[in-house]
Amino acid sequence: MDKLEIDFDNNILPWLGRTSKVLDYYIADYFETRGLKLTKVQLICLFRLKRYNGVAQNNLADITNRDKASLTRLLTTMEKKNLVARIPSKTDKRINEIHITKNGEDVLKRMLPVLDEIMIEVQKDISKNDIKTVIRVLKKVNKNINSEQFVAPLTNNH
Repeated sequence: MDKLEIDFDNNILPWLGRTSKVLDYYIADYFETRGLKLTKVQLICLFRLKRYNGVAQNNLADITNRDKASLTRLLTTMEKKNLVARIPSKTDKRINEIHITKNGEDVLKRMLPVLDEIMIEVQKDISKNDIKTVIRVLKKVNKNINSEQFVAPLTNNH
């Protein structure tokens, strides 16, 4: 093999990319065929807010691994759907705290069985042992990506 060629079929990175893209389409189609007007990104945001309700918007960007501009656009869309509310902090009016609304909680509850269906479908014909192996390997990949040598240190200069 020429040194400028890469064996895309036998390396993790291309398979992660392919699988991620196919999974995004699969989830979007799955939601749409069930009449659910929610994106995967909105769902992830709701899950995070269920756990960290009232979190500062800047912190939510970190928690959801989104840049601040795209999170702002996402939250604007989610506010229009009455899924979240931005409430100015009582201690610092420059800071918006993001809260999941009652409607957001209801939507999240309705999504849980759908997510369960997706997980069952995606993991069918894969043994529990293979699933554990995949998770273990993906955790290692994640650790490699997030190692100190590749990621600039986070600062708290907000």
